[in-house]
Amino acid sequence: MAEPIYIKEASQQRKISRSWRSMCKEIVRTPESCGKLTFPVSLKQPGPRDVTIQCFIKRDKSNLTYHLYLCLSPAALLVENGKFLLSAKRTRRTTCTEYVISMDAENISRSSNTYIGKLRSNFLGTKFLIYDTQPPHSGVNIPAPGRSSRRFYSKKVSPKMPSGSYNIAHITYELNVLGTRGPRRMHCVMHSIPASSLEPGGSVPGQPDHLLPPRSLEDSFRSMSFSKSLDHSAEFSSSRFSEIMGAAIGTATSSDVPESERSKMPLVLKNKSPRWHEQLQCWCLNFRGRVTIASVKNFQLIAATPVAGPSQPPQPPPPPPPPEHDKVILQFGKVGKDMFTMDYRYPLSAFQAFAICLSSFDTKLACE
Repeated sequence: MAEPIYIKEASQQRKISRSWRSMCKEIVRTPESCGKLTFPVSLKQPGPRDVTIQCFIKRDKSNLTYHLYLCLSPAALLVENGKFLLSAKRTRRTTCTEYVISMDAENISRSSNTYIGKLRSNFLGTKFLIYDTQPPHSGVNIPAPGRSSRRFYSKKVSPKMPSGSYNIAHITYELNVLGTRGPRRMHCVMHSIPASSLEPGGSVPGQPDHLLPPRSLEDSFRSMSFSKSLDHSAEFSSSRFSEIMGAAIGTATSSDVPESERSKMPLVLKNKSPRWHEQLQCWCLNFRGRVTIASVKNFQLIAATPVAGPSQPPQPPPPPPPPEHDKVILQFGKVGKDMFTMDYRYPLSAFQAFAICLSSFDTKLACE
């Protein structure tokens, strides 16, 4: 007797379900684990430790907008077929300049549910603050945003209600003794990233192995349908983003929170010093082919060696910095009239790296 058709179909569906479950368990891993940006929440997760994530930024001077794309291939810059990640819009105010950062390529507004943060400068363009709509992990001391933070956790969002703002980093530009002949001097203090994250066994607190808890992932396989998931796969709403982030942070254990004073110190990034090229008679940085046009905007950031605070006793001269501190964590440079590359790695996220690079576009009245 022939096997009923519906039994064969059910067997095939089970095989597809197992394959789909296995594939989804892989893609919901964090960028640090798999080196890929697969979900909106991945944009605020640290990048991989051993390799860099290569991106490029397109500037539109007429609209004062900037769009971040993921390089899908080495030739992505030539054909401009990268995957869209983030966008930003520049607004000049009386005493400052603001860059609103969004997950929507067209609707770049603080009232949009795709708004995820902003960058704000002082009048001179020498100091910048990075604000995030999501609160960082509990191990850092970040000023509370006040009543405006309720908007980002609400599923029904009022367009008139301002979003929460958590200061997660500040950037400082200093006078460059080389003038326009060398890169700018800059320091980035990452309040949401401890300096201990670069030590052996260190990590960025609040980051789980998976973007979704295993239990939630298993439940989602039982409840979701292909049609429903495809209909909503492109919706980057703030309610979904906060739910995923809340679930991710909730899975972190108490051991992730730093306890020693050293681990409470924030990560400080500084620009890598250039070297003098005798043949070219100029200051140079090795961008390994990723930057092709000389510009004062070009930079490479490495970790600065932690310095003891004023309350601590004098320490002997520190040993040479470990290899992790010599690695370029973020590099940014010009490759065309309005095209720039942005390559980042652990412990920065795409959002943090993009915000830092946006600060380089601003005019530095006191530094140039």
